Amino acid sequence: MARWCAGHGWPVHPLAAGRKTPAGNCPACRKDHHRPADCPCLPAGKWCHGFHAATTDPELLAAWWGVNPALGVGVSCGPAGLVVLDVDAHSAEVPHRDRLLPGIPIHESVNLAGLASGFDTLALLAALRGRPSPADDASTLRVRTPSGGLHVWYRTDRDGPSYRSSVGSSPKVALAWQVDVRAVGGYIVTPATRTPAGTYTPVGAARLPAPLPDWLAAELRRTGHTPRPAPVQVPAPRPRPVRAARGERRATRLLEPLLAEVEACGAAAEGTAFTEKLNRAAYTAGGLVAGGHLTESQAQDLLTAAADRARPHRSRHSLTVIASALSAGAARPFHPEGRP
Repeated sequence: MARWCAGHGWPVHPLAAGRKTPAGNCPACRKDHHRPADCPCLPAGKWCHGFHAATTDPELLAAWWGVNPALGVGVSCGPAGLVVLDVDAHSAEVPHRDRLLPGIPIHESVNLAGLASGFDTLALLAALRGRPSPADDASTLRVRTPSGGLHVWYRTDRDGPSYRSSVGSSPKVALAWQVDVRAVGGYIVTPATRTPAGTYTPVGAARLPAPLPDWLAAELRRTGHTPRPAPVQVPAPRPRPVRAARGERRATRLLEPLLAEVEACGAAAEGTAFTEKLNRAAYTAGGLVAGGHLTESQAQDLLTAAADRARPHRSRHSLTVIASALSAGAARPFHPEGRP
């Protein structure tokens, strides 16, 4: 599968055997956090830093999978020119209708009874635009995941805009609830990859991605998935002083049950709504930081520790979720004692 993907010009990288997460970094990279661009491992032909190591070099493919045939295969979506809709079917609490389709108010007259997953929100978005759901698009590669979700693969125009990744639970950039977008800054698991939960299996006859539909491209632009001009640099505001230790203890007690939900995801490899639970905890922590009850460093440490205990091989994904949700939560300062 690695050679097949590389033959289509899609850079690939190893996944840990039997898992859907990247193969682990070397010991030096695990101990020393640094930018992938500054890492000497990549020029040396190592697979450190997940999708940043993706390549189409046949010699590296032979070196990696020839010696380790049990490794899975991931495709780095950005360099491959791919946009993949990752439709989740996890059991999770359905948010308020205003959060189902970011930027689209859903009138109270719309009956949402039975809505429970990303399949439903994607179908709702398509119906509002007068289009069939991408989950039913037989013209493109679709892959059923072991947890019951679906990956819908599309290719982008080489001369067109690039798109960035997002998670469906993000309060800032998202296409629909429980519909993640895998694009620049993300990777996708290839068909035939096996995990203890099952095998990633193609659906229908299509084995290649179709062009990204125009209406979906328009939705991605509308929801902020295209690059924006660099913001004007302004002096950072002076941080609010953290309140007395009493306030910090209250903040920590408030976070404890949310962090416990994140850590509990470690009991199962999939199907635990890990991203949504981590997003909720980080959003709350962001409000506590803005309210002066925790420092950003304290919040980062608590969230990162909980995420790493639950998903030790998804640290990069966890850091992305934490950074986004902390930023969003900071816009709404929160006080444990209930005062504004």
